Amino acid sequence: MPDTIIWFKDISKEDVAIVGGKGANLGEMTRANIPVPPGFVVSVDAYYNFLKKSDITDDIKNLLESLDIEDTKQLQRVSTMIKQMILDSPIMPELAVNIKEAYKQLGEGPVAVRSSATAEDLPEASFAGQQSTFLNIEGSDEVVTAVLKCWASLFEPRAIFYRVQQGFDHFKVGIAVPVQRMLASVTSGVLFTVEPVTSNTKQIVIEAIYGLGEGLVSGEVTPDLYIVDKENFSIVSKRVSCQKHQLSRNLGSSSKESNTWQPVDISQQELPKLSDEEIIQLSKIGKQIEDHYNFPQDIEWAKENGRYFIVQTRPVTTIKESIEEEPEINAPVLLHGVAASPGLASGPVKIIYQASQLDRVHLGDILVTEMTTPDFVPAMKKAAAIVTDRGGRTAHAAIVSRELGIPCVVGTDQATKTLIDRKIITVDGSKGKVYSGKVARRITTTQISNILRESIVTKTKVYVNLAQPELADMIAARNVDGVGLLRAEFIVAQIGEHPCYMLKQNKGNEFVDKLYDGLHAFAKAFYPRPVIYRTTDFKTNEYRDLIGGSDFEESEENPMIGYRGASRYVTDIDSFKLETEAIKRVRKQYKNLHVMIPFVRTVEELKRTKAILEQEGLIRSEDFKLWMMVEVPSNIFLMEKFLSVGIDGISIGSNDLTQLILGVDRDSARLASTFDERNEAVMIALERAITVAKSMGVTASICGQAPSVYPELTEKLVSWGITSISVSPDMIGTTREIIAKAEAKLNR
Repeated sequence: MPDTIIWFKDISKEDVAIVGGKGANLGEMTRANIPVPPGFVVSVDAYYNFLKKSDITDDIKNLLESLDIEDTKQLQRVSTMIKQMILDSPIMPELAVNIKEAYKQLGEGPVAVRSSATAEDLPEASFAGQQSTFLNIEGSDEVVTAVLKCWASLFEPRAIFYRVQQGFDHFKVGIAVPVQRMLASVTSGVLFTVEPVTSNTKQIVIEAIYGLGEGLVSGEVTPDLYIVDKENFSIVSKRVSCQKHQLSRNLGSSSKESNTWQPVDISQQELPKLSDEEIIQLSKIGKQIEDHYNFPQDIEWAKENGRYFIVQTRPVTTIKESIEEEPEINAPVLLHGVAASPGLASGPVKIIYQASQLDRVHLGDILVTEMTTPDFVPAMKKAAAIVTDRGGRTAHAAIVSRELGIPCVVGTDQATKTLIDRKIITVDGSKGKVYSGKVARRITTTQISNILRESIVTKTKVYVNLAQPELADMIAARNVDGVGLLRAEFIVAQIGEHPCYMLKQNKGNEFVDKLYDGLHAFAKAFYPRPVIYRTTDFKTNEYRDLIGGSDFEESEENPMIGYRGASRYVTDIDSFKLETEAIKRVRKQYKNLHVMIPFVRTVEELKRTKAILEQEGLIRSEDFKLWMMVEVPSNIFLMEKFLSVGIDGISIGSNDLTQLILGVDRDSARLASTFDERNEAVMIALERAITVAKSMGVTASICGQAPSVYPELTEKLVSWGITSISVSPDMIGTTREIIAKAEAKLNR
């Protein structure tokens, strides 16, 4: 079978560039023995070959160049023209034959044909609902047509808008198409392994409906809501919703529609969709998936013939620091619904019945509608809050509102009928209530405490780990002392081409320009606070995924301990010089950008890397600091020799260091309980790294979540003399408070 067709069993989570986010997760779960309906993926290469052979790329670019995405009507018009270009271009005959043959091997019958973009289901951006899915597709010709429609959906108005907003190049985002055996779902739904509104990591949230899951994620049906304690799998609460119709496969011959809305038997409408036993069984599957990924998951599930299947999983992209219980507001309540995105906002009502009316929504309005679709996203970005008639916490309106950070109440049943256009209302997304007029919530002691936490001053600095330039200004406004870990990988992935390939194509200057743009955004936003840039630490499999990468990267059995980090800089000096050139250009304006070298195995590697930096004009001084990541056991054993090379700081990469000391793959679900930074061997290593650095006048930091999760570890780090701790943005306040308590306890 050609590379354009790849079966789930041959795919892992590392293959996003080949099969997209959705395809990579389906393959990863299949290989982890999680119950996934079988299927295959039409790869990203097939899409790019299609664009090349159909000769429509230039025409698409011309349409996009003059597009104002804020002009809703123009956006709709351009989208329609581009999609029609794609649909009018036939799929290559050889590919059509390969798709039909794979469909035959799958057993034919009904399948789900889904879109899987290379920039979706990422921890940084979910791209929720941006492309199309086609359910209950049957027949080889119909499957080929559905693949073409998925490609076209990459240029839906919502997808174009979202890519521009997120800074993604339209032609650096590829699309793959998973084709998967269709389930005849009796019940289906969504499961979060973290409470999505309050970010409570100790709870699992399940939403369930009758029929196909599309009825839930579209917002058409208000689901049952079950909350489960993640530790002991006890059911915390249940809320049952009446369901009068369900989306099911159309078995009639008179309609071309593959799915239709059908009535639910009246005796079943008000019954729970799942029994207690089924809720617990499903929760355990969700916990298994979270353990495998070591990150909270948003999971789509379905039940067929008494068995549960997982049809999709993605990382939860909206986790925030714990939200404290909000006090009640003493004001007239107009509507009750489901609390879908926290916060309180007031504004004039704008009732929207269809996407063609979205230009009525202006900045600060309250968007009120039956339900939102991805086409509503441009208007949702303008809204102060959102209220819908239908849907649950996992409906499109809820997911996007949490991404945008605006209040949302869903499932009110009658918002579009009860509320009056232009009337001022207040939406309480934390309580699921809509109030008349403009009201405010009195500030509580807890909230005062949270505000004060942002102003705490500690001797130990709190840095932040960042990767996305568009977040720089927002995070720089927080109570943070600088960037302790600026990852290059996201910026390089945006560039999309292997640096060696770009050099070969005489496009080295383009690489430098784009890397400069990304680094400049961080240095400017945080100036004069330090920004510690970790030079590229792609592994060979990640570099191979870039355009042209396969020509320069060997296949390694274990890329985690393969050709990466400093080993690359002293071997592929020309590519490293592209990075140094971008760094120098930024430092002409902002001297707060410094350099950190990752994955340094030997003292000689550090010496040679430092020499290259000096040859390129990056010489240690009062305003240029050189750091080294501590991730390899050799760093611990030979700490004095590494520091004697002449560096200003170390930053402990606790994830890599822990897995290499314990010999535990940090991605292994089976060994997850063994992977623990508090293990005695790891603690000995941490203490030695920090105390030796302190004795030799070198600053010591740690980047990772462990100090935020384990206060007892933070206390140890502070007592040993660590000078800074770098964490993800959502843990800045929590970590600052933990450090303050540790310093007070130690009388520092």
